Amino acid sequence: MWKLDRSSTKALYEQIADHLEQRIAYGEFPPGSLLPSERKLAEQLQVNRSTIISAFAELRALGIIESQIGSGTRVSTSKWGATPKHTPNWSRFAEGGSFLPNLPFMRRIREALAQQPTLIDFASGELSADLAPTAEIAALMSKHDYTAYLGYDNPQGSMLLRQSLVDYLHRYRGIKATESSILITSGSQQSLYLITQCLLSPGDAVAIEDPSYCYSLPLFQSAGLRLFRLPVDNEGVQPEDIRDLYKKHRIKMVFLNPNYQNPTGAVLSTERRKQVLDLASELGLPIVEDDPFSLTSYGGEPPQPLKAIDTMGSVIYIGSFSKIAASGLRIGWMVAPSSIVDRLADARQQMDFGLSIIPQLVAGQFLQSSYFDPQLDRLRAQLQFKRDLLIESLQKELPDLIDFQMPDGGLHLWCKLKPNIPEGKLLEESIKAGTVFVPGSVYGSNKGYVRFTFARTKPEDIGPGIARFASALRALMK
Repeated sequence: MWKLDRSSTKALYEQIADHLEQRIAYGEFPPGSLLPSERKLAEQLQVNRSTIISAFAELRALGIIESQIGSGTRVSTSKWGATPKHTPNWSRFAEGGSFLPNLPFMRRIREALAQQPTLIDFASGELSADLAPTAEIAALMSKHDYTAYLGYDNPQGSMLLRQSLVDYLHRYRGIKATESSILITSGSQQSLYLITQCLLSPGDAVAIEDPSYCYSLPLFQSAGLRLFRLPVDNEGVQPEDIRDLYKKHRIKMVFLNPNYQNPTGAVLSTERRKQVLDLASELGLPIVEDDPFSLTSYGGEPPQPLKAIDTMGSVIYIGSFSKIAASGLRIGWMVAPSSIVDRLADARQQMDFGLSIIPQLVAGQFLQSSYFDPQLDRLRAQLQFKRDLLIESLQKELPDLIDFQMPDGGLHLWCKLKPNIPEGKLLEESIKAGTVFVPGSVYGSNKGYVRFTFARTKPEDIGPGIARFASALRALMK
């Protein structure tokens, strides 16, 4: 993002005017298009609103922009020799299409983090830099030769990586698979996108946990699916709820996150796992199992995935490197029946002709290396340490105002707020105070909840971050 030069002799409003004029001249804001509001620009550039007013006045005097009360500020059409009929209505295109934008809360969080790098981040679901095996991956890359042919690879993904995953899945997750049953993706979200776009049709009914990370992904609505909720308690979903939804709505697929569920941290109980699989077999109902957090189990013994005990081939299993190594590698995988793998590999090839080969080779070598087990041990220890710091801070700052269940794995703490405070106001007040979180309604029907993610936050920032959140909450309570 462009930044002002506050050491320059040129006034701030002149720098802003020059920058906007350049973006208009380059076509980023075509004739007739709406500029960001004075308030929004002031927040983005961290200046007084009067500075933006002066910049707009400068551009208005040059005939570059024009303003109307109630209609905002637009790029002039006469200045650039165009009339609205000669310019595509880009706003209409941006608001159209079948692929929906991110939820407003998620866009606001992303915007705040981009504008205020010093915010203490309890919203992002990625690992902090110190938890990623950066040195280990650098060592692997220095030892291996990457001068082989770098053309398009197999549509299913690198054979080396798929062979590594066969061993990994069996050793760490108890899943028996072959190379032909594995599809490499750019992460769990691409796996979900392929499933919703290629295996389901608009109008199909699907069951999703409530609350669930899936509700923060508009890709389900973009696919035109009808979503039905499966309430999650401390032992996961109730199998009979799946049966009820099948009877009432003829659901075609069930999406589950059985281990350290996002956002609640719940683990589907052993008895319920068996019942869910029996029900899937009885009804011929596919289950999509998203399993990003199992290996973060603080006790070192992660719960078994559904796929490991699935004898009828009912489960499509999704995994990722993002929560155990490095999100920047963009490596995920799917284990599914061969017909499904072939179908989705063909669809993915239409999108991008395959993934970048070098990250796949690096990931495959990392899984086979002596670095992998120590990385898991370090990751678990550090995540547990951060979880404990977060809980200690909440108990200190908000002892009577918040409830939660302590998770035994994962990256998140799901908290119930006792005061009835509007989520939007709490988020804005927290951003002003210097911290950011995700409101609970992003993940489903529940209001009055917040999700704190501690994987990215530095240990020394956890206490101050919760203190800032507490001050924002108490300010609104007054």
